[in-house]
Amino acid sequence: MTVAARRSCALEIDRLGKSYGPQRVVEDLSLHLPRAETLALLGPSGCGKTTVLQAIAGFVTPDAGDIRLDGHSILAVPPEKRGTAMLFQHYALFPHMSVAENVGFGLRMARVPKPEAAARVRAALALVRIEALADRRPAQLSGGQRQRVALARAVVTEPRLLLLDEPLGALDQNLREEMQTELRKLQAKLGLTTVLVTHDQHEAVVLADRVAVMRAGRIEQVGAPLDIYDRPRTPYVAAFTGVENMLPAHGAGGAVALAGVTLPGLSAPAAGPVIVAARASSVVLRPRGAAPGALAGTVNFMQVLGSAIRYEVALPHGATIIAEEPRRDGIQLALGASVEIALPPERCTVFDAGNG
Repeated sequence: MTVAARRSCALEIDRLGKSYGPQRVVEDLSLHLPRAETLALLGPSGCGKTTVLQAIAGFVTPDAGDIRLDGHSILAVPPEKRGTAMLFQHYALFPHMSVAENVGFGLRMARVPKPEAAARVRAALALVRIEALADRRPAQLSGGQRQRVALARAVVTEPRLLLLDEPLGALDQNLREEMQTELRKLQAKLGLTTVLVTHDQHEAVVLADRVAVMRAGRIEQVGAPLDIYDRPRTPYVAAFTGVENMLPAHGAGGAVALAGVTLPGLSAPAAGPVIVAARASSVVLRPRGAAPGALAGTVNFMQVLGSAIRYEVALPHGATIIAEEPRRDGIQLALGASVEIALPPERCTVFDAGNG
């Protein structure tokens, strides 16, 4: 077991609350994160996720509730003694220091003996594969290299808890995806308990063991990434995690009808207006036939997305369904084509329209 794994801790947030004047930013929020797991706080700007992270770090004092590491409250513990390390979006590297000096800064402030500090800096640089850059200044580095320096600086102190505040937000898309993989491998290798703040649902799914979707200072849903992705509990979670189709339908007698067609295998949670949520990749398109429970539509837009094609299909009553299919050579639906649309029940979720 690594030193970090031995030092990592369980995190418990108990009924946390925080206001700024009349504005309630965090409301009665409770979470538990086991040792060595990663939790993603996912939500839009202003939902309170960064405030929660700053409260854990000790930069914000909550108005109510408690934060415990391994069962011990840390609210009265100064930030520098909590055993946490934070990685920010804009790395905050010292421009006049070398890479090695930036990474070792926290050790110097903690008065770690020079030989030990030097060894730990070398190990941290090796961990993120930038040993050769030790003598460079931040201005001589790429964005990805600066991100690795900031990460090495965070882990070199052997924190009990790693806090990541939109850590990859400053990177371009290709580098962002590469660093997501690198960061996930590093977290698994070190066994660090980690809390990640992000507004990117893909990043949350890739990096986290558990995801908490936040809305207006509260937890809307928490669970394993694929549970959040495949089984959203509310229309808000479905929409925020990228479900493209939120289709107004009607529930009666336990069945669900859309555009006058009863959809096989779907159960209505209530009589009256309901919403059928389906990801574009779950929608099945095929040439018009007479399959029971299929919707009839017309392709009115198509877009090639590299390995996939996205179609917009208009239904007779005016709604539009988005479908995304793998691109296959020579197989492509034409604009204006008449098609059938099937919604596999195991890949759809039905909500009461009043449960927003």
